[in-house]
Amino acid sequence: MDFDVIVIGSGPGGYIAAIRCAQLGMKTAIIEKYPTLGGTCLNVGCIPSKALLDSSEHYFNAAHTFAQHGIAIKDMQVDFAQMIKRKQEVVDQTTKGVEFLMNKNKITVHQGVGSFVDKNTVKVTAADGKTQQITGKNIIIATGSKPASLPSMPIDKKRVITSTEALKLPEIPKHMIVIGAGVIGAELGSVYARLGAKVSFVEFAGAMIPTMDGTMGKELQKAVRKLGAEFYFNHKVTSVENKGDKVLVKADNTKGGQNLELEGDYCLVSIGRRPYTDGLGLENAGLKADERGRITVNDHMQTEVPHIYAIGDVIRGAMLAHKAEEEGVFVAETIAGQHPHINYLLIPNVVYTWPEVAGVGYTEEELKAKGTPYRAGSFPFKALGRARASMDTDGLVKVLAHAETDEILGVHMIGPRTADMIAEAVVAMEFRAAAEDIGMMSHAHPTYTEAFKEACLVASGKGALNI
Repeated sequence: MDFDVIVIGSGPGGYIAAIRCAQLGMKTAIIEKYPTLGGTCLNVGCIPSKALLDSSEHYFNAAHTFAQHGIAIKDMQVDFAQMIKRKQEVVDQTTKGVEFLMNKNKITVHQGVGSFVDKNTVKVTAADGKTQQITGKNIIIATGSKPASLPSMPIDKKRVITSTEALKLPEIPKHMIVIGAGVIGAELGSVYARLGAKVSFVEFAGAMIPTMDGTMGKELQKAVRKLGAEFYFNHKVTSVENKGDKVLVKADNTKGGQNLELEGDYCLVSIGRRPYTDGLGLENAGLKADERGRITVNDHMQTEVPHIYAIGDVIRGAMLAHKAEEEGVFVAETIAGQHPHINYLLIPNVVYTWPEVAGVGYTEEELKAKGTPYRAGSFPFKALGRARASMDTDGLVKVLAHAETDEILGVHMIGPRTADMIAEAVVAMEFRAAAEDIGMMSHAHPTYTEAFKEACLVASGKGALNI
């Protein structure tokens, strides 16, 4: 065999898997169809969207809150071209970092489309049509996902767009219609709302971010509404039509109310993502995808062919970059004969709007459905001195603890820097901490993390302190 391990796909799952394999002494190759490494996350997903989110937050604060801080700015305007340029610079720096790591760990990089010839052989087809074949004792499929669509929402990448095009628009939309108020829709919708666009969310479910704890969706809607956004929940989109310089969206009210017609200059379709296995030639390796396009794996991430593994968005579970990373390390260590472990319940979910939303463990709805006895404790950021000082008073921290043992079962936050704060909750839950344990720990004052401590005190029955 040419290699001990071949990794197909260089996103967070793939490149982390390759690095760990190399660290463990395996001769490793990685295949990437695009010119740059890093996959969706680094090129057209997590990293560029966060760059635009930060830029739009800076602009919005300069326009709306700096005056209260005693900072006067006259004749301020958005240089959107520079905003997009800076976003691309962040992407370029990050992808070059992955390239550096490949070289550092002596991982062979093949540019081109990888497809199975048989269960041990992969053909790499370069952009110029040239092909080569490489063989591996083990193969890891890490090809990620693509934006999903439906026949009623034909994507033209001009006026009817996905998240990829939304990251490089030539102009700020006058009216952006966002189909789907989940994570991607909420993030990109809030970017353009802050920059002055009218944003309308059309969502099939009854709330924003419907897969997260219900309180979070309600609180996020309050915050995004302050940006001028409007919401149409419980609506099923029946047609999206590009009419030249406009887009017409029609949707039926699933609750029997008035049907909807909206006209805007852009329509962002953000109804989720689908596993991307197109062109892999799975059948040549004795594999097939299920009805949702996913590859079936066992608890060791092995497919039906034991030396072929699959990780990340192409298998079951949440489509999260950090989930893929954990699985990449898991597979590398499994191949090396180790016994790694992943607790999927404790992989946090984050929405990088402002305020940020983060959650880990069970939601309150899940605990009710399971019949688990629990106590809920909440603490609002507006009660924190640090939040008042920074004018970030929207949101709260909600802790769910077992009613009998006080063990923390779920933590859900919406507020400033909760994407970072949620890590403390993950650590606590990994060690099966009680809410009282966190309440007894000293948290620096004044900080945002005090909200977690105070919510834990409420959940444990002690009550919050007056801060």
